[in-house]
Amino acid sequence: MIFSTTVTFRKLYKKLSKILQNKVDKQLNYLSKDYRHPSLHTKKMGGENRWEIRIDKHKRLTFEKVNEEIILRTVGPHDVGLGKK
Repeated sequence: MIFSTTVTFRKLYKKLSKILQNKVDKQLNYLSKDYRHPSLHTKKMGGENRWEIRIDKHKRLTFEKVNEEIILRTVGPHDVGLGKK
């Protein structure tokens, strides 16, 4: 899989603690191999190709899958990542 990131994702990622960045990196490793890996708890979102994965109990990462490309959109608290707050 090919990853690309939005400006929003890059800004949010930089604000995360080093511990959370390491968790995100671990999940991205799984995501690169199989976006439906069990530890990701992948869920389909409202859009046609939009998905969310679990980083930990309270943090989520959202992405869009376009052919063989994964566009990382947001990362952070569950509700913020989903655009609810």
